[in-house]
Amino acid sequence: MYDRYGPPDVLRVEQVPVPSPERDQVLVEVVATSVNLSDWECLRGTPLYARLGGPRRPARRVLGSDIAGRVEAVGAGVTRFRPGDEVYGDNLALMGGFAEYAVAAESALAPKPDGLTFAQAATLPQSGAIALQGTAGGRPGQRMLINGAGGGTGAFAVQLAERAGLHVTGVDNAGKLAFMRTAGADEVIDYRSSDFTRGGPYDRILDLVAHRSVFAYRRALARGGRYQCVGGSTRALLRVLTIGAVAGRVTGRRLGVLVVKQGPAHFQPLADQCVRGDVRIHIDRTFDLDGVPEALARVGTGLALGKVVVEVRPGG
Repeated sequence: MYDRYGPPDVLRVEQVPVPSPERDQVLVEVVATSVNLSDWECLRGTPLYARLGGPRRPARRVLGSDIAGRVEAVGAGVTRFRPGDEVYGDNLALMGGFAEYAVAAESALAPKPDGLTFAQAATLPQSGAIALQGTAGGRPGQRMLINGAGGGTGAFAVQLAERAGLHVTGVDNAGKLAFMRTAGADEVIDYRSSDFTRGGPYDRILDLVAHRSVFAYRRALARGGRYQCVGGSTRALLRVLTIGAVAGRVTGRRLGVLVVKQGPAHFQPLADQCVRGDVRIHIDRTFDLDGVPEALARVGTGLALGKVVVEVRPGG
């Protein structure tokens, strides 16, 4: 839990009453929760959009949105699940996954595939939705650059783009170059030593950590190409939405923010591919509940190779 924005040491473990599900809600006995960059942003309160729910204090005191576990109880109006069902989903609206129990909207959850462990299922909802939508529409032979390709979402996006026949360039820090190649990237770039916006040109750019000038992004795009960003600094996102949109149209390029659609329909297709073995799930490290601060820091400081998972109940 935490009551103020700051580094991981503002977190503490505390005993609280088990929450009760309200109408159309499900109480989940959490087995595993994966860590997303959005958790790190909400912990730190930066970028500024991470404070939309509470400008001075966090609106949700327990982080963790990507949960997997068993239904403990259901609220009035719930028809799809009953106690004992194994479920997973992105609980971004209510959070609370770094705990033994979490309440989630029925609509946010899906039945956990039998072919996936709870830890594996927890890696998919948020990262899977972003990766699927960020690579949708790619055509064989196109050149695609993925900035942040060594993280959880990036590793999924690399594989999806590669399977679609795109030539993939992955960008991340030097410690992730070998991992990006393993994930399927055709070329890799260390952003600290090379300016990836001077390469290409690329037909598609998926930017998971936008911090550069919109003119640099435009320079890296081929005519008719498309740039989409998901995360990054508030300044970078605002510039993409304003200056980038105008500058892109003038030069025959599209620059914009990927507005990610949420819900099971947008992450289950990736789960199906993982069950079939078409896409691999890369779990970098697992932590117990006491290790949440370290797990968040590993993701937030760019050390994680793929997904980091908190196993609330190791072994399920």
